[in-house]
Amino acid sequence: MTLLRTVARPMLASMFVYGGAMALKQPGARAAKAQPLADLIKKIAPQVPVSGSSVTRVNGAVQLTAGLGLATGHLPRLSAFVLAVTLPPTTVAGHRYWDETDPAARTNQRVHFMKNMALTGGLLMATLDPEPHKKFIGRRAKDKVTGAAASVADQLESLRG
Repeated sequence: MTLLRTVARPMLASMFVYGGAMALKQPGARAAKAQPLADLIKKIAPQVPVSGSSVTRVNGAVQLTAGLGLATGHLPRLSAFVLAVTLPPTTVAGHRYWDETDPAARTNQRVHFMKNMALTGGLLMATLDPEPHKKFIGRRAKDKVTGAAASVADQLESLRG
């Protein structure tokens, strides 16, 4: 792993490791914000025992696990993708600035909303980050096509000669 990755991945993951651990330990206010999702799940699948607290804890466990994966470089692209998928719904539930009536609270929630959207963009970019020992998938595919074309050209040349 390069020095940049060694430093950047844990920095990007730190919010998810901490936030995931806190959601598992103390769902509290997060659970109230997740309750509408829990109610929707109950409506769709009444047999599933779900609450705002359980939704919060599951999301926290996913973010903690994926955050640790990203931080340590274990399945970093998959970890970044999982975090990128979980962050927008968490952001919409947790930072509903459009519902705030107090101007200061509205501004604060909007800043958190935009920060999370920026983090989502960074996570999506991290899903494309090639490993140092492995070329980016697009480059590997191009190399395969180039190699196959050269092989076909060699075979055609040997048939002509």
